[in-house]
Formats: sequence, C-alpha cells, structure tokens
Amino acid sequence: MTTINKGENKFYIGDDIRNPIAEMTFVQSGSGRIVIDHTYVSEELRGQGIAGELLEQVVLFAREAEKKILPLCPYAKHKLEGNAAYLDVLNV
Repeated sequence: MTTINKGENKFYIGDDIRNPIAEMTFVQSGSGRIVIDHTYVSEELRGQGIAGELLEQVVLFAREAEKKILPLCPYAKHKLEGNAAYLDVLNV
C-alpha cells in the first residue's frame, strides 16, 4: 500500500508536495461540490493502480464532507461515470 498524503486541494504521493510523483488535484466549486481537474502519475508508478488509489481518497474526502464531484479530468470522468458505486458523489 502506498502512502497517500493530503495537501491543499490535492492528494499526492511523494516527499515533496511541490514535486509529487503522483497526484490528483481538485478545486472547491461552491459549498457543495469539488471539481477534479488533474491526475498525474509518474512513469515509474504507472500501471500499478496508483491513480485509482488517489481517486478513492478524493471520493472518501467528498463523502465525508458531503460534497458532490464534478470530474473534468478524463481519467476521473471515465472511472466515476462508469461505476454505479460512485453515483452518490457524482455531480453530472
């Protein structure tokens, strides 16, 4: 299991928040919604399910904060819209 850190409007992997080896970023959009706008996974970590782990952290964050997610990032959009388990947090 990889250690995922929480930063301001992001979840990331790595020791340096300014230069993570993987991250998923979002912005607050009003009081009840977050917008996932970017996913990055370094080449060395690709193919290991890291982006999915980051997405799960954002989903947990949204559920705990009672927020909906608007996925603008293509990866997040594909994963969230294609899975009924995320209907409670998906804002389409």
